[in-house]
Amino acid sequence: MNEWLRFVMAALAVWRVTHLIAREDGPWDVIARARRWAAESFLGKLMDCFLCLSVWVAAAATLILGPPPRDWVLVWLALSGAACLLDRIGRDPVLIQPIKEEQGGDENAVLRKEPGEGTHGSAAAGGSGNSR
Repeated sequence: MNEWLRFVMAALAVWRVTHLIAREDGPWDVIARARRWAAESFLGKLMDCFLCLSVWVAAAATLILGPPPRDWVLVWLALSGAACLLDRIGRDPVLIQPIKEEQGGDENAVLRKEPGEGTHGSAAAGGSGNSR
């Protein structure tokens, strides 16, 4: 089998196994039970972090691929990196929306106003917003 095809298949396998362990309950909730059992231990924390877990899953996949010893570290990190990229591609995109500027063009609109600076009784100045 072509080396590139083996690498792509290994990268997909690393992503799949890492995703199963880090983000899914697994068949018959086996992974969820293992996650509860591991709880706050090193293994439990590892199961909660996709990026961390992909390093270890990629290490196992690298052993299975059997690259020459001089390429082992490179293949290991490349498989983990490929799984991380696949994970980011598969997520919902992050939408960044601009904050609407306040009327009047106050360049320090984010900063709190001191009492007596035109916002007397407002929530920004620490008041209740009700003026009496």
